[in-house]
Amino acid sequence: MINTWWVTRPKRKLNPIPELLAEFVSAAADKEWTGNRDLQRAFEDAIENTNLKRIGERRDASGSGGRTYIAWIKSLGLIFAQNSTNKMHLTLAGEAILSGDRTQIVLSNQVLKYQFPSTFSVSRGVKVNERFRIHPFWFLLKLLSDSRIGHLTQEEIDHIIIFQAENESEKCYEAVVKEILAFRDDRNKPINTLFKSFYDDIEIYSYAQDSQYLSDIGNTLINWLDYTQLIVRETGKIRLSSDKIDKVKSIVSKSLPFIQNPENGEVFQRKYGLCPWQVKDTRNLVKTTTVTANMIRENKIRQSFLSESLKRPIVKIDTKLIETISVQTGYTEREVEDVLQKNYSKHLTGVLSTFLTNYRDMAFASREKATDFELATVEIFKDVFGMKAKHVGPLGKTPDVLVLSDSNGYSGIIDNKAYAQYSISNDHYNRMVHNYIEGFENYSDGAPSLAFFSYIAGGFGSKIDEEIQSITQATAVPGSAMKVDNMIELIQTYEPSGYDHSTIRSLFSLGREVSLKDIQTI
Repeated sequence: MINTWWVTRPKRKLNPIPELLAEFVSAAADKEWTGNRDLQRAFEDAIENTNLKRIGERRDASGSGGRTYIAWIKSLGLIFAQNSTNKMHLTLAGEAILSGDRTQIVLSNQVLKYQFPSTFSVSRGVKVNERFRIHPFWFLLKLLSDSRIGHLTQEEIDHIIIFQAENESEKCYEAVVKEILAFRDDRNKPINTLFKSFYDDIEIYSYAQDSQYLSDIGNTLINWLDYTQLIVRETGKIRLSSDKIDKVKSIVSKSLPFIQNPENGEVFQRKYGLCPWQVKDTRNLVKTTTVTANMIRENKIRQSFLSESLKRPIVKIDTKLIETISVQTGYTEREVEDVLQKNYSKHLTGVLSTFLTNYRDMAFASREKATDFELATVEIFKDVFGMKAKHVGPLGKTPDVLVLSDSNGYSGIIDNKAYAQYSISNDHYNRMVHNYIEGFENYSDGAPSLAFFSYIAGGFGSKIDEEIQSITQATAVPGSAMKVDNMIELIQTYEPSGYDHSTIRSLFSLGREVSLKDIQTI
């Protein structure tokens, strides 16, 4: 029996969930999953073919890899097996995510409602200890909103919280706070003095091995909480995003209700799988739906669309998108257009949120996704802001992105920095001044005059305003710095607020870090 908090983690981040749900619908929806090894192997093949699961040597030929991914979306309340037929279905939250209806909001809500016990946590092969009766992510937010705590390290999560936070009583909460503060006061205290066996029936066999196991859990918990966009990462720490503090305090000011009877899988999952705007799942799923050629075509097109929505911001269903999906699926452009208009024309804002969640993730990924971060920024300036944009970074001694406004007659340069706290070092200062700005004509190919330079990053150091101003003083070109969360706010409000290219120029030329207030009042 597992004696800590525990989450399954075939992937440690939640970004692939929409694509995975599309594969689930194609392969397993309205079919009996349990014991059906042929179906499980077919599903595993499907998620490998779409790169959702890494292709490699399998432990067996039983489809166990596919079962792990199904367990993942089950644990988040997105699917369930119908009691009377044992056939698999999407919950209402699963349906909303698949349709692109406020995806980030829906999946974040599932994270915050995550509870022990659940149908997943009491299931055979998992069995989290029954002493845990807690909403783990709600509890983490409560700690982060506590002025005595302020931040959490992964070490504190790994070795204190997931062991000792077993319920939401004031007594338990204060005991966890006390343990964290005591640990911080005595950094020489060996962390393994806090260790307990995470299985009831075995002794600790290797601290090093167990420590990695716990670190994997803690890292996944942080990644899931990060998906909600309520926290920010710093070096070795997480804390509440400064503009989300009031929202989090509102969330933790009241206890979340527990869903009862996790042993009744269908009832529990239907309740857990409700969107924030829903109160009950009243669907009648008794009648079996015959799978038709039209349904197969529609789902393949949806799969392709969801995959594409992770790569670039989709703000309209245009000929470029239709052509891309037609080539990928083999269906005619007319067929593709009909499916996209039917399924997504009303939910493009939700679809955009899926991309933006992925974009935010890139901003904290260091070198791992640095090029993806740059390419995504190019697509944002093109598709959202309606500007010309080029990825010029690979040319050498150049910024990452060159943007151009034909209507307003100016250019701008963007340097993407995939760091939680970026500061402009002396080397980077010299690159911006001498290579990027003074060498503008070497890579601009006759573009209009340079109006601004800017950095986009996960976050910035405390002296970023001074560093921006020193570059402006040396070059007479105004600049700025934009946190990725504020960039996302600009993307989401650009069209509804009636912003245009002059707005972009004003914001990116402020001479300091761009604040949320700047974006909302420009």
